[in-house]
Amino acid sequence: MTSYIPQLTLPSSIFTSAPASILLPVALGTAVGFGTGFVSDQKRQYHSLRQPPLRPPSSVFGPVWTLLYGTMGYAAHRAYLFGTSSSSSPSLLLSNPSVVPTTYHTATLYTIQLGLNLIWMPLFFGLRRPILATLDCAALVGINAYLAWTWGTQIDAVAGWLMVPYVCWLGFATYLSAGSGYLNEWDFSEERIRKGEEEQQKRKGEKGL
Repeated sequence: MTSYIPQLTLPSSIFTSAPASILLPVALGTAVGFGTGFVSDQKRQYHSLRQPPLRPPSSVFGPVWTLLYGTMGYAAHRAYLFGTSSSSSPSLLLSNPSVVPTTYHTATLYTIQLGLNLIWMPLFFGLRRPILATLDCAALVGINAYLAWTWGTQIDAVAGWLMVPYVCWLGFATYLSAGSGYLNEWDFSEERIRKGEEEQQKRKGEKGL
């Protein structure tokens, strides 16, 4: 895992402010979602391509991601605050002197994973690169499982538990990304999407008979 890299880490003013920590990922995720939807036909792509079992309706993703971005941001706020402020938890700092460098280290990882999270949708829907999108999602699972464990066991148990739903959803998202790629032969080209639309129309016609 990487060490603390200030150039790749959000400012401390973000982490120490609960509203900023919560609203930043929510705002960035919303902006990327709308931006990707504006430049790509993501709903058409989602419904036209073959999808694995347990695929949720597209309307589910917006509310779920908004909630997860918020809890993720609050978890980062708690971990940073408890890990760097002696006034928040002096006993923690006395019993574990490495908690401060660990906190800075995880702040860098949190920032990196936020960037990886934000590029998934452009990779999957905008550039139509399912392999890269799936690798990106798998990396997110690993990084955030590490963050949840480190925060929960070394800094703040609440922060660790707040990350659990996010890690679980990332695992599910990795399954959906990989499943969609595999079922469509890792080809999200316009030709493949049109083929999927034709198959859907054919199935609707057969049901109507």
